Amino acid sequence: MDKILVTGGLGFIGSHTVVELQNEGYEVVIIDDLSNSSEKVLDGITAITGKTPIFEKLDLKNKEGVEAFFAKHNDVKGVIHFAASKAVGESVQEPLLYYENNIGTLVYILKELKKLPSAAFIFSSSCTVYGQADELPITENAPVKQAESPYGNTKQIGEEVIKDTCKVVPTLKAIALRYFNPIGAHESVEIGELPIGVPQNLVPFITQTAIGLRQELSVFGDDYPTPDGTCIRDYIHVVDLAKAHVVALGRLLRNKNKANYETFNLGTGKGSSVLEVVKSFEKVSGKKLNYKIVGRREGDIISAYADTNKANDELGWKTKLTLDEAMDSAWKWEQKVRAND
Repeated sequence: MDKILVTGGLGFIGSHTVVELQNEGYEVVIIDDLSNSSEKVLDGITAITGKTPIFEKLDLKNKEGVEAFFAKHNDVKGVIHFAASKAVGESVQEPLLYYENNIGTLVYILKELKKLPSAAFIFSSSCTVYGQADELPITENAPVKQAESPYGNTKQIGEEVIKDTCKVVPTLKAIALRYFNPIGAHESVEIGELPIGVPQNLVPFITQTAIGLRQELSVFGDDYPTPDGTCIRDYIHVVDLAKAHVVALGRLLRNKNKANYETFNLGTGKGSSVLEVVKSFEKVSGKKLNYKIVGRREGDIISAYADTNKANDELGWKTKLTLDEAMDSAWKWEQKVRAND
């Protein structure tokens, strides 16, 4: 079966995608620098799939290291590229770190793929490229707006770098997958989200508050023009998201793509407010969550959810798992992690 490189393959979305790739029979090689993950994740992947992927610890900013990797693994047929720094606030404070890590490393990988007889490339992009969209739900044709942060800008620039490269490298085929908000954990509870330090995302903050690691959850604003006043996002179960990567990869490897560079939204097509996510958690866990309404957070958009018709029709992919199922798996994962601490 084809050999696939997954960069950042021990991270949250990366590890779930490795599981789905191995379940489909792909041979997987992981590159990860362990800056935001743990080698223990390999044990979880092995427990689920019965197979341990090849793992190489490598900082992709090391250009010679990237060249040496591809010289050794010159039979790679495709790359799914997750490795990137992703904290919005940190990116505002350290923009150069984000441009070096998220753009420089992308360039090094594409340079190597250019040398191969053919290569499929899946890019981990984000709905942040749309900003506060003029119309909801958001389609792939929505204008890409000026980014609110250097992190968001690296996703926009990354897409442009790939698109420009595909124009002049006919052997390279690429898909940028624009995720909405991934949550949840694998049903086995062998892998899940493991934020280092204070979580940047809503769901791990909810589960950490419920288990007593955080004192309370701050809900940023209840005066937005939404049904309950809180921000609305499209929360997608990470396993559904992982499966979309496998489908997109298959599209490229089987030459089913319509162009050398394509974009797809990955979401559920439904928006959920912050308070709806809190209520879903309380329902599945049976716990009352300690939360407080505070002022709005700078840079937060009001509402964002995906139009998923393109992915549904062209990839033949649809989400299957619900918000309640995602919250239930996230809570079980949190309990397991704390029990093992």
